[in-house]
This record gives sequence, structure tokens and C-alpha cells, in this order.
Amino acid sequence: MRRLSLSLACCSAAVVMLGGCGRRSGDTIRIGVIAELTGSIPAVGASCRNAALLAAKEINDAGGIEMGGKKKKIELVIEDTAAKADQAAAAAQKAITRDDVAAIVGPNSSSNALPAAEIAEKAGVVMIAPWSTNPKTTLDAQTNLPKKFVFRACFTDMFQGHVLGKFAAETLKAKKAAMLYDVASEVLKSQSELFKQSFEAGGGRVVAVETYTTGDKDFSAQLTKIKKAGPDIVFLPSYYTDVPLQVQQAHRLGLKVPFLGSDAWSTEELIKMCGKDCDGFYLSNHYSPQTTNPVTRRFIDSYKAAYGGVPDDVAALTYDSFGLLRVALAAAGTTDHRAIRDALSRTTDYQGVTGNMRFTPGSGDPVKGAVILQIKDEKFVWVTDVQP
Repeated sequence: MRRLSLSLACCSAAVVMLGGCGRRSGDTIRIGVIAELTGSIPAVGASCRNAALLAAKEINDAGGIEMGGKKKKIELVIEDTAAKADQAAAAAQKAITRDDVAAIVGPNSSSNALPAAEIAEKAGVVMIAPWSTNPKTTLDAQTNLPKKFVFRACFTDMFQGHVLGKFAAETLKAKKAAMLYDVASEVLKSQSELFKQSFEAGGGRVVAVETYTTGDKDFSAQLTKIKKAGPDIVFLPSYYTDVPLQVQQAHRLGLKVPFLGSDAWSTEELIKMCGKDCDGFYLSNHYSPQTTNPVTRRFIDSYKAAYGGVPDDVAALTYDSFGLLRVALAAAGTTDHRAIRDALSRTTDYQGVTGNMRFTPGSGDPVKGAVILQIKDEKFVWVTDVQP
């Protein structure tokens, strides 16, 4: 339940001025927030929006960000992508050209972040994607070189694929793996390919590769083939909305081997929808709410007080995106886009709620770790940390 006492009555549906409503002035810094509030993954958008509101409120309650000897407060412009690529691009264009934002946080899913990143890069406006793990998000589509204005707060699928493949082979002792993924999703396809590379490099063998298309509801043909191949484990990098039905159909077919998921599983909505069918399964994630890290604990406590629930990784990464942006804005001392970019790229030791991170010269991808979680008794339980 949302408990932040923010009056939106005098604001438009898209603009939230924390600490007051009104047009942009010399006393505020306007930040765009682009999230999947409706569409296929609304839990992702809700977590992003909630964390953005919390981060901005905390910054404003502390007086704002100092620039030129004067404190400036944060004004949020929140846009919905409806989990559609074209709307993500349109939202980025609107935030830049109409709302004149200093920077953008979001979108989250890679299918949304990729088109938005193209718009931000061409306009020369900093964009931080909290949850987009696809390596292409921060790379120029023509040259494959790093974009100059696009960053992320999460690890990439290159790292995640390596972590999951190694975990399956070394910790779970799997010799044979099968994969089922959405061929229409760039990020899920990428996660599968990178898992396969890592698993086979560790001596494992992928014995079945099956695909489906966004919106499919019957996976029995693919799961029957997977069962026949006799895997020790199934890698299933589906979004949380698809996993329950896929797992339930697998169990009805007698496929009882463990499933391994990616960060696409990471919302509590998965457990609510899947229940005991997902018990015992593993996934990679960006942080664990069970951590004792004081920085993370403070965030979790603040989020729970505001919204009545434990924040997922999207919320934590969005909060870290604002933390990175706060440091960069203070260091830049201006809302000039290039100055913000330069300050952000010089971040070498940011202690965030999802762990410590740093950017290497010329890259928008942070160097940071991951965690492995297991679903036990309908809860996400920490298993191990994995450092880069």
C-alpha cells in the first residue's frame, strides 16, 4: 500500500514536483522517469515509479542538490511505455524535446530501453537504464562501440550468462541442460545464448533448445521435447508473467527437473502466481533483501515504510540510478547534459543498495556483482554472492 503523502492534484498526470507543483524554474532539476506502468510487466513499472518517487523525496527532503552555491530540488516527469518499444521511444523523445529534462531514468526492460537509448544518445541526454541487461543497450548499433550518454545500473547479460552457466555446472552439478525462451524478446534470447556458451565452456551439454513467441499460452509441444531430451536442468529466462504457466504445464507432463531463471523472475509477483510449483528453483538477481549491508537495509526500511512491501531488484536498481545521478549532478554543478555525462563516467566507487559499482573509461556498464537466490517456502532466499 502506498503511503507517501504526495499531492498530485495540482500536477498533470505525468509531472510530479516533489515538494510542490508548478512549472520548471531555476530552483528545480527535471528528471524523466520512463517505466512499464501498464502492459505485460506492470509490476516492473510500479517498482520503478515507487523507487523514483522515494529517491526524489529523500533528495528534496534533504534540501536538494547543490549547484553554484544554491540547492535545487528534483522534479519528476513520469511516462508510461505500456511495455511497447514504440511508446518507449516516443516517451524519451517527449521527455527530451517537450519537457527539457536534465536526464532520464529508465526504461527497464531491454526491449524498451534499446529504442529509448537510441533517442537519448542522438539527443546527447544522459539516460540510465536501471534493469536493462542486454549488452546492446549501451552500444552503438552501427559501430558496436559504447554509446556516450547511455548508462545502466545493472550488470549485463554477458556477466549474468556466465554466472548462471557456471552455477548450473559447478554448484548444481548439471551435465545436460535444456532451454526454453521467447524468441521475440531480444534480451531473453541473448540470456539463453550466453547461458549456453558459459554452460558448455564448463563442460556441460545443451541437449534441447525450444522457443515460443510473446503471448503464447500452450507450451506442451516444447516441454514434451525437452522432457524427451532428458536434461538435468532447464534454463527458463522468461518474464515472471509467463513462468507460472510454463512450470505448471511442465509438471503436468512429468518434467520434474529443477528450473533455473534469470533476473526476469525477480519480482514477488512470480511467487504469488507460481506458488509451490516454483519451490526449489534458482535464479540470478541484482541484490538480496536479506543482506546485512547498512546502505541496503536503510533503503529497504524506507521503501517498506512508504509502500508496505519489500522492494524488488527493479526498485533497488532505480534507487541506485537516482543515487548515481545525484552524485553526477552534484559533481557537475550544472544541468548541462555533457557535464552530467562526464561526471557520471568518472564514477569509480559508488556504494549502492545493489552493491558497489564503478564505471571504466568509455563504458556505460558498471562493474558489479550478482547474487543467486533460491525459491524456498514461497520466498526468495539468498544462496551466494558472485563477484566480477
